[in-house]
Amino acid sequence: MRVVFMGTPSFSVPSLRHLAAEHEVALVLTRPDAVRSRGKKLEPSPVKVAAIELGLPVVEAKRMTPEILDALCAAEADVFCVAAYGCILPDEVLTMAPLGCVNVHASLLPRWRGSAPIQRSILAGDDRTGVSIMRIGHGVDTGAYCAQASCSVAGKTADELTAELAELGGALLCETLPAIADGTAVWTEQDEALVTHAAKIEKAELRLDPASTALENVRRTLASSDAAPARCAVDGRPLRVLSAAVADDAASVAAGSFAKVGKRIFLGCSDGALELLCVKPDGKRAMDAAAWGAGVRENAGLWEKLS
Repeated sequence: MRVVFMGTPSFSVPSLRHLAAEHEVALVLTRPDAVRSRGKKLEPSPVKVAAIELGLPVVEAKRMTPEILDALCAAEADVFCVAAYGCILPDEVLTMAPLGCVNVHASLLPRWRGSAPIQRSILAGDDRTGVSIMRIGHGVDTGAYCAQASCSVAGKTADELTAELAELGGALLCETLPAIADGTAVWTEQDEALVTHAAKIEKAELRLDPASTALENVRRTLASSDAAPARCAVDGRPLRVLSAAVADDAASVAAGSFAKVGKRIFLGCSDGALELLCVKPDGKRAMDAAAWGAGVRENAGLWEKLS
């Protein structure tokens, strides 16, 4: 099958690799080079890097210009496959390929339509999430889907879950394309009564809070990222919490208080305690909580949500 692939972040790369292994990828479309890390240097998208490694023709575009539309038409693809491209596709693109546009979406639709389905599933405490192979329509992730696959959520960071879903989605996309091509795929319209929306994560949502439960604070650390880190202040010192756990065996710690017990650091929450495992103080490297705690003189004190 002749395919045009559209994608940008690391989540998209497994789909591209699976397609390249089983089909003819006529063209790869990705977002232009951008500042993607803490430095000021322009970097190519992960999809661009993978396309070059695979020897595939790649074009960069942040919108559908006449030149891009001409390139898509010239590719003469049977189907357009999309995975987190990051650009609204006009009707002309949606109908250009005989088999249309199919998208790899990182949720079990209709749950978690939108831009942050993976982090939302973690924050909500979902038991399972997954990927859906869906048609692209006019609304945000509103199209019918023809295949889904799932995995567990509990205990996984956003990065870990993203990597797992990316592989799951790439494999499912290639498994599903033959049925889409021969017309045997069964398309399911989404039940609007079951829709939930995965809005972009705001930094304030991931700030740890003494008024929340320990489990809610753990989920914030799991869902955190460089763009929206899980942060708090302990003994007046702001820090990012990279890893934490519900402290089932901790001595009683009042909400808003912290306690050093041996080399362990506990933060009192509304229903118990949170144990810090790995932290990154502002301006310093990441370290075990025990190493950071060695620099805290007091064995007890206060912790707070950052404003």
